[in-house]
Amino acid sequence: MTVNPIAPTIPLDAQGAHHGFLKLPYSRDDSAWGSVMIPISVIANGDGPTALLTGGNHGDEYEGPIALQELARFLKPEEIRGRVIILPMMNLPAFTAGLRCSPIDGGNLNRSFPGRPDGTVTQKIAHYVATELVPSADVVLDFHSGGRTLDFLPFAAAHILADKSQEAACMEAMQAFNAPYSVRMLEIDSGGMFDTEVEEQGKIFVTTELGGAGTATARSVAIARKGVRNLLCHVGILSGAPEVAATIELDMPDERCFQFAMGAGLIEYLIDLGDTVEEGRPIARIWPADRCGTDPVPCLARRDGVLAARHVPGLVKVGDCVGLIAVPVE
Repeated sequence: MTVNPIAPTIPLDAQGAHHGFLKLPYSRDDSAWGSVMIPISVIANGDGPTALLTGGNHGDEYEGPIALQELARFLKPEEIRGRVIILPMMNLPAFTAGLRCSPIDGGNLNRSFPGRPDGTVTQKIAHYVATELVPSADVVLDFHSGGRTLDFLPFAAAHILADKSQEAACMEAMQAFNAPYSVRMLEIDSGGMFDTEVEEQGKIFVTTELGGAGTATARSVAIARKGVRNLLCHVGILSGAPEVAATIELDMPDERCFQFAMGAGLIEYLIDLGDTVEEGRPIARIWPADRCGTDPVPCLARRDGVLAARHVPGLVKVGDCVGLIAVPVE
């Protein structure tokens, strides 16, 4: 049986606050005995639930890393009951390069689960998280935003699950996070996702999309900061009640929520994030980038709803996702 070579430099089950690395040996041209050093913090105090908090699953998404770096720095053992495991930059190679996928092996960590102990760097990271960290967690929060190619309304999300009691627990945790928008989310490419791995292990899982366009804003970081503390309060790790404000509930009932580019070129959006649109009406049009005097290709909404995500930057390729239409929940 192959053993995963990743080893923590700190104890994962000791009381107190511990900050270190998950050390993954990685021999390469510039470092024959080198390692990938993934930052990890563990804060524990007594018996209680365990929360696994992850950011940087994709390396060009920044709200999670910022909020979790701050939490790791200032969260004190005496403030909690249970344990908090923090991986601010879970996909460190991608995060360091500012890329969605790893520059080492091209791997998309969020399509690599459950991973392999003898696989690529990305597969080894996925395998370690799936086999060593997720099994001990009661709740998992994985921060996402749109990265360099998408921009989202700021929302927390949970998935429709076959186990309705598990689904209800995930939906309650999503509501406790209390983002400006709360989404019952449909994934169109769930194979290999961290989400799927965590849910198949029977855990409470919450994810987010808090903005995008390759950056974070003061507002999006504030949503992340508030949300993670709300979730820790919800599961009883932090004392007190979640800080609650109004949230708009959205649903993604089927694949018609997604709009893809049928042409390449310069995209002109005709509505903005949060605007409503009717089925068959254009959300954008794509102008050719190599000539003038020709008609643009329209991008028509495939259902009624609210524009919850859009493409960035201004040039698109055939097949790019250019819009996500979510449905308000009455």
